[in-house]
Amino acid sequence: MTKTVYNKIPTTYEDQISLLKQRGLLIPDESKALRYLQQISYFRLSAYFLPYQKTKDQFNEGVDFDQILDTYRFDRELRLLVFDCIERIEVAIRSQMSHILAHNYNSSHWQDNPLVFIPPYKNSRTDLMTSPYSEFQQIIQKSCNAKHPEVFIKHYKEKYSSPTNPPSWMCMELLTIGELSRLYVGLKQNKDKQEIAKFFGLHHTVFTSWLHTLAYVRNICAHHARLWNRDFAIKPEILLKPKNEWVQSAFNNNQRTFYFLCTLKYLLWEANSYNNFTAKFEILFAKYPNVPIKFLGIPSNENGELLKWEQEPLWR
Repeated sequence: MTKTVYNKIPTTYEDQISLLKQRGLLIPDESKALRYLQQISYFRLSAYFLPYQKTKDQFNEGVDFDQILDTYRFDRELRLLVFDCIERIEVAIRSQMSHILAHNYNSSHWQDNPLVFIPPYKNSRTDLMTSPYSEFQQIIQKSCNAKHPEVFIKHYKEKYSSPTNPPSWMCMELLTIGELSRLYVGLKQNKDKQEIAKFFGLHHTVFTSWLHTLAYVRNICAHHARLWNRDFAIKPEILLKPKNEWVQSAFNNNQRTFYFLCTLKYLLWEANSYNNFTAKFEILFAKYPNVPIKFLGIPSNENGELLKWEQEPLWR
């Protein structure tokens, strides 16, 4: 593709409204539209335009500004719902890793044993040496030496002279989900990985993949980016041998959001057994009936009708 010079100039909110109207978007209340452009920005809202345009830069007949706003609101509420689920799953992963590894090595401080981890290796993506053991130690030391450490870290340092580091169940609380993901990959023994993954009804290779995607989507949610109508850069591996209820293969488009939502629901079987994720999902869909949910990646049958996702064993 031949590159060109970017020469677009800033536009006023009034100019942006005029442009949207020229492109066929119905705007009955221009003062309302102006307020939302001030609060959200034209660029951010523009990510929700494309599904409503069969022709580039031309809105389909009948599409109005409220339709775009509803799609934006739907996506925001979807992110909040997903973020809540990831929190519960993250806590359960921490709990299982801490408990299983402490018992497997009969040690409260297994994180201080380099033999628990794979040796340093050259990261193919960064071309730098990576050491899972050293990375975890650096996180612990940074927290211990912080000007305002966590209360449990402060308590440990004041009460105990050794070991230098707090016990593993305290240290695990210091990790983000991205760091948890890297720690899991960095475990040396596959039997450790498998025992952790087994709790969630997965093989450790699938669990590794799903962990990466959890961290990726968690960052999408934290940065308020779009989940609706998104192609995933980090795809969760397709589950071929489920231990618990799952979905039919027609739903196996793991590049789109709905497959990821299925992985959340599956992980929640153990992470939060009495969750009401399905009900919350149905309420969200009912609240925004005009938002086309097919763009989440829900498949259609030969007649173009969306498959009944809520009737799949996983979601019942």
